[in-house]
Amino acid sequence: MAAQGAALQNHNNELVKCIEDLREKREQNLKQIQDEEMEKQRIQQELAALTQRLSRVNESLARKIDTKNEYDKVIVETEAAYLKILESSQTLLTVLKRESVNIQKKRQAGS
Repeated sequence: MAAQGAALQNHNNELVKCIEDLREKREQNLKQIQDEEMEKQRIQQELAALTQRLSRVNESLARKIDTKNEYDKVIVETEAAYLKILESSQTLLTVLKRESVNIQKKRQAGS
């Protein structure tokens, strides 16, 4: 009977040790969970800040693209008007030269 009591005591000791090991592993796991929850919260805060920053950059970028498009439009219109001025000045120069030649011919014919 003493042998059975000793065996029962050994089993009891092993059972208590196993339970203690499981509790220790659970505590380690709980610590890891808490650490990862804190990391998750930190990442979520960073993500929120980055999302706000991205929104501000997108708004600024949209305004700058609108401004660039306005510049492009003004440049195209100005270049078109300038080409018309060049064409007109070329026509004026051609007429002026022709009239100058005609005046010289009349003068030479009158001499």
